[in-house]
Amino acid sequence: MEFLQNNLIYCIPALGLVGIIVMMIKSAWVNKQDAGDQNMQELAGYIADGAMAFLKAEWRVLSIFAVFTAALLAYSGTITEINGIPMHSSWIISISFLIGAVFSATAGYIGMKSATKANVRTTQAARTSLKQALKVSFTGGTVMGLGVAGLAVLGLGGLFIIFLKHFNVVSVNSTEMKTAIEVLTGFSLGAESIALFARVGGGIYTKAADVGADLVGKVEAGIPEDDVRNPATIADNVGDNVGDVAGMGADLFGSYVATILATMVLGQEIDVKDNFGGMSPILLPMVICGMGIIFSIIGTWFVTIKDEKSNVQNALNLGNWSSIVITAVASFFIVKWMLPETLKLRGYEFSSINVFYAIMVGLVVGTIMSIVTEYFTAMGKGPVNSIIQQSSTGHATNIIAGLAVGMKSTVIPILVLAGGIMASYHFAGLYGVAIAAAGMMATTAMQLAIDAFGPIADNAGGIAEMSQLPPEVRERTDNLDAVGNTTAATGKGFAIASAALTSLALFAAFVGIAGITAIDIYKAPVLAGLFVGGMIPFIFSALCIQAVGKAAMDMVQEVRRQFREIPGIMEYKAKPEYEKCVAISTKASIREMMMPGAIALITPVIVGFTFGPEVLGGLLAGVTVTGVLMGIFQSNAGGAWDNAKKSFEQGVMINGEMHYKKSEPHKASVTGDTVGDPFKDTSGPSMNILIKLMSIVSLVIAPYIAVKAIAGEHRTEVRKEIRIEQKTDGLGNTKTDTLINTTDTLAH
Repeated sequence: MEFLQNNLIYCIPALGLVGIIVMMIKSAWVNKQDAGDQNMQELAGYIADGAMAFLKAEWRVLSIFAVFTAALLAYSGTITEINGIPMHSSWIISISFLIGAVFSATAGYIGMKSATKANVRTTQAARTSLKQALKVSFTGGTVMGLGVAGLAVLGLGGLFIIFLKHFNVVSVNSTEMKTAIEVLTGFSLGAESIALFARVGGGIYTKAADVGADLVGKVEAGIPEDDVRNPATIADNVGDNVGDVAGMGADLFGSYVATILATMVLGQEIDVKDNFGGMSPILLPMVICGMGIIFSIIGTWFVTIKDEKSNVQNALNLGNWSSIVITAVASFFIVKWMLPETLKLRGYEFSSINVFYAIMVGLVVGTIMSIVTEYFTAMGKGPVNSIIQQSSTGHATNIIAGLAVGMKSTVIPILVLAGGIMASYHFAGLYGVAIAAAGMMATTAMQLAIDAFGPIADNAGGIAEMSQLPPEVRERTDNLDAVGNTTAATGKGFAIASAALTSLALFAAFVGIAGITAIDIYKAPVLAGLFVGGMIPFIFSALCIQAVGKAAMDMVQEVRRQFREIPGIMEYKAKPEYEKCVAISTKASIREMMMPGAIALITPVIVGFTFGPEVLGGLLAGVTVTGVLMGIFQSNAGGAWDNAKKSFEQGVMINGEMHYKKSEPHKASVTGDTVGDPFKDTSGPSMNILIKLMSIVSLVIAPYIAVKAIAGEHRTEVRKEIRIEQKTDGLGNTKTDTLINTTDTLAH
């Protein structure tokens, strides 16, 4: 045990390495599976090539951004003091930023590569059994989950060790430790910056292709969604990978890193005597998340079914629940072993067992958020059924029903988040809020495996349709796809919940470093900042949705042109020009992702340096509240619209009459799904990165604006001098009392 105490810090990156090794083993297993006939492999090749073409184009643009930002960070790190107050940074923060950016991009790449290998193999497996199809698709998702979590823990843990050695940290309270953690924030900034562009760019790509394919293929030409004759169908399937897989991978990689980092920043303020040199509050979040990788690996063993009639959703839920329960039990022993009996942060005293309770709060909040999201988006549940019923009276009532479902779906999650924030703070103060987020993120590997399973199943169904395989194959892939839609929605619910708690932890860290004790909304500038912050998620969403609309129009025109100018497409005599549709989505997504990304990165810098940390705090509060609400509303509305449309494939009962595909209510549901597509896959999921990225940018600039605030504040000091003069006569009697008041105004 003593050896473990002395070397615990080295065990953290080792746990990340274990995750990566298991990921490689599972990836090799997926690659060994049968990829089907020549036609299936050709179609899968188109999808893989299109996905790689997008990532390369995105990386070319982002590499310019990364180098420019790294140069700015390197310059800021050379500033040793401002107005006599020392800065705790280094030019090495630029290296940290670049490593975070590369790791984030790599996380997305691993997921995308795995998904494009697993999709066609899932289709082939579906020719034999549902059980084998689930095994292949879920293992493909597991590769992404373990890759993301493994890279995050390896990167953070490894860099922390390097920075401790490089800056010669001797104690937790030293300026060297502050420098090490400040430089480490660059890793998180790099991860979240790339995640934002990957999420927004991937979301614009996938929905431009999806909307274009739906409007011309299904609505105008009357052919199935994934029909090989549809020129946009390859771009649509590519979009599933670059948006729902690579984008989500980079997104949760950023959340994972930001959560751990925020807890470390707050843990550094806690002065404790323990067996780890006073570092137990700093190391705890990394240990819990590192062990969470192991528990997620164990959870994957439970995801299996017996036969064709087994419930796939129940199998995934069993794996998820098992990893959560094991994490909960293990956290008790980890906390009691690592932390001393009492701790204190910013005047708030709490015990080690209270830290464990805060972790439980995080796990409960994450679980409830997933359950609520599943209820509002799953087939057969009340919210989706209400959209189906209102589809019978036309397109407008379908839209109204979907908007209502999305808005109602915010109530319980927000109450749960509010309760979670209050409970975790009650147990362990601000450190409790941060460690609750870390507890929620501990099983990220499992959450991502379940989430990535959905796009793989969706692609598998698309390949089955394009290859014109027997109906039973498509039935099996549709079974997986329907569950995948729900898991994708619950994954987005989990992501937004983690983002909310992470942002609050980052917010608390920002307040401490910026040197402010309170944010007073009674002050006009702060109130103005609050309103401006509340507006940002709306303009951000508008730009994302507008980008999808513009790109979709280009896609529609191209698909119509090909139907018109290439004879024989509808008779299977000519092959569509898939690559032209892929190019349209790629160019549009790269072009349109820049403005939303710029808003997230530049706004905190302008507000912070112009108005100071308190106004910036008001801005962050506004962004966080409306961003969480917009994220939940849009993701759930889009998910509900999507599953309402898919319900018609199996047939639905409306007013005593059965309705199927191509019926009038089904056409109304297609319109709702088309509206919901950018909601659930572009702007909605981007909200969580928006609020985290703005918080991280604020945290990075906090030392500089804190100094500016102190130096630039004008204090007026009033000195009042009272002098009493007494005149006496020769006998000692007082003759006169003169009071002289002198007031000087001294401006500092």
